[in-house]
Amino acid sequence: MDFVDFTKQMKRDYTIIAPDIFPTHMELIEAAFRLYGYKLVVARYEGKQVIDTGLKYLHNDMCYPAICTIGQQIYALTSGDYDPKKCALITFQTGGGCRASNYLMLLRKALKSMGMEYVPVISLSFGRFERYSGFKITLPMLLIAIRALILGDMLLLLKNQTLPYEINKGDTRRLVEKWINELTNQFAHKKGLTGPGMKKNLRAMAKDFHDIPREKKDKTKVGIVGEIYVKYSSFGNNGLEKLLLSQGCEYMVPGVLGFFQYCFANTAVDNKYYGASRLIKLAGRLALDIAGKWENGIDEALRPYPEFVPPVGFEEVRRLSARVIDPGVKMGEGWLLPGETAGLIEKGYTNVICAQPFGCLPNHIVGKGTIRKLREIYPDANIFPVDYDAGASRVNQENRIKLMLAIARERDAV
Repeated sequence: MDFVDFTKQMKRDYTIIAPDIFPTHMELIEAAFRLYGYKLVVARYEGKQVIDTGLKYLHNDMCYPAICTIGQQIYALTSGDYDPKKCALITFQTGGGCRASNYLMLLRKALKSMGMEYVPVISLSFGRFERYSGFKITLPMLLIAIRALILGDMLLLLKNQTLPYEINKGDTRRLVEKWINELTNQFAHKKGLTGPGMKKNLRAMAKDFHDIPREKKDKTKVGIVGEIYVKYSSFGNNGLEKLLLSQGCEYMVPGVLGFFQYCFANTAVDNKYYGASRLIKLAGRLALDIAGKWENGIDEALRPYPEFVPPVGFEEVRRLSARVIDPGVKMGEGWLLPGETAGLIEKGYTNVICAQPFGCLPNHIVGKGTIRKLREIYPDANIFPVDYDAGASRVNQENRIKLMLAIARERDAV
C-alpha cells in the first residue's frame, strides 16, 4: 500500500482518530496530544454495526482486537461525524511477534477497499517504523503520556475498589468524571505535569474517593488479566466489569503502566537472549527507572487509606512471573500475564478471569498455557479463561463467568 505522509499542514487542520483501547485513560491521552498541537479524538462507537464494519474490511481470521479497534476507526470515517478528507488514523504498535504489528497495513488495505486511500495512517510505536513530516513523539511528550497513564491507573484502581461498595449510587462515577475534567483542564493549561504536581493530584484523588460513603460488607474478589485490549475495553469484553458488578463482586485490573514497564524491561531480555544492542538495553533501563519512581507515587498516595488495596509493584510482578515462566517468553503479554495473575492472587483476588481474544496465539500460550503451573503454586486459585471473538455468544461468556463465581462462593461457604 502507498504511504501517505502526515504533513505539518495536516497537524493544523486534521483530526486524528484513535480506537478506544483504555476507556479510563484515553481522555487523558487526548489531552496530552492536544497539549502538543494534535487534535486527537477517540472513536467510542460500539455495537454490532462496529463489529460488522471490522469484519467487512478485514479477513475474519484476523484477531478479535483488530476487528474491534479497526472497526471503530473505519466506522468513524463512515459515520458522518467527521470529514474523511480532514482525518487521519493512528494505530499503536509494540513491534512484537503479534498480529498487532500488521494493523498499520490492515488499516491501509481497508482504506483502499473503501476508496479512501488518501487518509493518512500513523504508526505510534517505540520502534518508529515510519517517519512523518508533521507527527513526532518527543521525549517530553512521552513523559507526559506516561504520567497520564499513571493518573489513569489511579482512577481505575480507586473506581474499582469504591464502586461496588458506594452507598449513594452514582457517587463514584461522578467523581471519576470530575477528576477526568479536572486533569484534562490542568493539561490544557500546562499544570499538574511535573512530578510534584502529579503526586499532589494522586493524593487528592485518594482523599476524594476515601470520602465517598461506603458500606462494609464482604464481596467476592475477582482479578482480571489477559490480552491488553480485551482486559480493559468494555466493548472488547462485552461489559465484563458491569457484569461482575451486577453479580456482587469487587474486581481489580492491573494498571496500564505495567505493560509499558514490561516493554521497557524486555530490552534487557532482548540484549541477553537475542543479541539486541547495549544502547537499547540502557534506554530501557532508564525508562524503567523513571516509570518505577512515578509508580511509587500511587503507593505513597494510598498509604493513609488502608481500606484501598495498592497495586502490585512491577518488580514484584517480574519476580512472581519467574516462578512460572522464563523471561525469554515475551511475545504478546508474555511473562507479564502469569506475573500479574500471581500478583492478584497474592493480593487476595484469588478468582481470576483471563480474557482471551480469538486469534491471539501468544496470549493463549501464556494464558491457558500457564494455568496449570499457577494452580500448582496456588492450589486455592480459581482461574478461568474466557474466550472473546466476533462470533462468540455473549450468553456463553456470561454463563462461564457465573460458573466461576458459583465455585468461588461455594469455596467461601466452606
